[in-house]
Amino acid sequence: MSGFIDRYEGLAGRLPGDSRLRADAAAAFRAAGIPGEQRRRAEAWKYTSLRPVADATFRNGGPVHEAETILRRLTLLKAPRAVFVDGVLRSDLSSLPGFVTRFAKRPDFGTLARPDKEPLVALNTMLAEDGASIDIPANQDAGLLQIVHIAASNGDFHPRHLIRLGEGARLSLVETSAGDGIYLTNAVTEIHVAPGAHLTHIRIQQEAAAAFHVSTVYADVGAGGTYDSFTLTTGGRLSRAEAHVGLNGPKAIAHLNGANILNGSQHADFTSIVGHTAPNCTSRQTVKNVLADRSRGVFQGRIEVARDAQKTDGYQMNQALLLSPEAEIDSKPELEIFADDVKCSHGATVGELDAEQLFYLRSRGVPESEARTILIRAFLIELLDTIADETIRDHVNGIIESRWESLIA
Repeated sequence: MSGFIDRYEGLAGRLPGDSRLRADAAAAFRAAGIPGEQRRRAEAWKYTSLRPVADATFRNGGPVHEAETILRRLTLLKAPRAVFVDGVLRSDLSSLPGFVTRFAKRPDFGTLARPDKEPLVALNTMLAEDGASIDIPANQDAGLLQIVHIAASNGDFHPRHLIRLGEGARLSLVETSAGDGIYLTNAVTEIHVAPGAHLTHIRIQQEAAAAFHVSTVYADVGAGGTYDSFTLTTGGRLSRAEAHVGLNGPKAIAHLNGANILNGSQHADFTSIVGHTAPNCTSRQTVKNVLADRSRGVFQGRIEVARDAQKTDGYQMNQALLLSPEAEIDSKPELEIFADDVKCSHGATVGELDAEQLFYLRSRGVPESEARTILIRAFLIELLDTIADETIRDHVNGIIESRWESLIA
């Protein structure tokens, strides 16, 4: 923790935006510390300790890897992009549409984030240097935008994004994170979806094998609006994708789906809190884990239904496919309901590849590695179908396909 505080104190007065807000966040971070660093228990981090982050040494300075090389090896969509290298926009690698501006030029921390409650959000608020501010006017379809985070040095990086969709607006946003070396990416994104607007938000985490990744999303969804998200985690030594979504207008919709595809000793945590505060809202969460070797997946999903949120329809499901006897899944679905006219359910399943199905495929001449691939793909196919846009769905599927070899070896 001291390294982060020292860095903040060294940068104080030179960082963009509200210095008082940053100072308050620094005080909150000093008090809370990094989850797992101290002895006291934090229930929200029960299954994921960030002690390895606290123990790591991040040396912020000049790049030690070529950002262009990292960017070239990524499979990206043909669409406008904002490329951030070590947390700062690289204009020469980006192609920005007019509705995107830089946090560094127009710093706005938003209103939803809670640095007083979330230590990693406090850390981001302390040290954020840049990010994307996206404003889509009412009734405009902005098409597809990519945000790419590249880590080219062994430092800690804290992108800060703010997204606002006007009434009836639409946007598809694909975020990709990658890099080389030992580093921390700690991103915070605040999202406002106005009545009738629709945001598709895809997060793809392909960090380096020794890297750490934490991303926190806050989303406020208005009446008839939709926040449709999908999170894919394939990289990183330790990662956590967290979402706080408020359905705050009648008939608002949230989809929080995702997949963790891990091997080695990777650890990936998917945590979500969906608050239903208005009537007739719908939320859907399906998270699947494919876990090989000694990897560990975590699912914490919580649906909160306020007293006035009658006719709520909430559902969450966590499923894990264990490819090794040493793989582990921790699943904690929760419901907190104060309304009396609701339809809410949750569930979790854990299993391994079906031996009979595997034998059947082998008996028909299918090689074992291909047979395992077929069964893993069948496990994930229904989840991929939740991505409505065919181009984005094919893009995500291509990234998943590239993981098969390491999983089935």
